[in-house]
Amino acid sequence: MKYLLQVDFPHDGIFGEKMAEAFEDLAKDIANEDGLIWKIWTENEATKEAGGIYLFDNENDVQRYLDKHTKRLESFGYTNIRAKIFNVNEPLSAITNANLVRE
Repeated sequence: MKYLLQVDFPHDGIFGEKMAEAFEDLAKDIANEDGLIWKIWTENEATKEAGGIYLFDNENDVQRYLDKHTKRLESFGYTNIRAKIFNVNEPLSAITNANLVRE
């Protein structure tokens, strides 16, 4: 079973290339999280939101990471953090070309 984590929060900071440069070390750290298959970084400058979509290979690691990440975001001063965990329907996702393995 795979688990999808969706996180978003109000972000009144930098976006695009500036964000990529500023958070490169954080991205490298997140890439090494236990159970993480991949993360897609999300941002919407028009609505002042940022976040991510994560795919994990087990329930324990997705929950552990959500707890860790929420604390980290709060330490950065973020509030109104929204997060949801979903089970992934792997057979249907495979039909629609979802890559569910870490390369």
